[in-house]
Amino acid sequence: MAVTSPCQEAKTTSSQATNDVVEGIVVSSSRETIVVRTPDDQFQLFIFDQGTEKPPNLLPGTHVRVASKPTDESGVRLATTVTPLEEAPAAQAAPAPKQAAPPASVSKAETEIERNVRRFRIGFHAGAALDPELFLFGVQSQIGPIFNHNVSFHPNAEFAFGEVTDLIAVNLEVVYRLPITARQGRWSAYAGAGPALNFIQQSFNGGRNISFSNFDYETGFNILTGFQSRRGTYVELKTSLWSHPAPTLRFIVGYTF
Repeated sequence: MAVTSPCQEAKTTSSQATNDVVEGIVVSSSRETIVVRTPDDQFQLFIFDQGTEKPPNLLPGTHVRVASKPTDESGVRLATTVTPLEEAPAAQAAPAPKQAAPPASVSKAETEIERNVRRFRIGFHAGAALDPELFLFGVQSQIGPIFNHNVSFHPNAEFAFGEVTDLIAVNLEVVYRLPITARQGRWSAYAGAGPALNFIQQSFNGGRNISFSNFDYETGFNILTGFQSRRGTYVELKTSLWSHPAPTLRFIVGYTF
């Protein structure tokens, strides 16, 4: 089944959108997505996963039959089988009439999905910590998937400041995307863990003399869980073990590009 978006706002959704199999012409395709235009002038966006059966290349203009099933997001369906029925016209042949572009909603969802599956992403975050109370900000990267399509490496660095405690932390965390939502869904849940290299300074005399020589080193272990939007925003809850006086609990909001 394929999710449909009308070419024109005045059009109603095609009845083919509720079928298991749709035929049409490939408008665009990528490693993770395909947009098909049906004979009744509808654009349908499909995503792929590890089980999708499809040819290695799907050129624009190819006539295809797509079997699919719904996802948790309106406008996006998961392709199970993509079968070419007729190859795209040869480059030297007479050019086909120019087709209308997909609606903005389809193009936007396609772009978001492609960005979400990049193998390397960078971002930033900010938040608050408890016990001790700190304000924190940091930078992070996402590398993967590694070993499994649900596993990625999230190294990050945090800088935290409080009334008494200052913290510099390098966190080497591995994250597992929980398969309770579609891989390319609008939101995904995850959990993770990894070692933390903490450099901590505490001053109880009311002054602050930030010098790296004043920091004490503690090795800890982080456990975390969170939710990430396909657009890049994420919220995260993290705790640190065996690294007192590093914060016991951290609430983080971030964004990855």
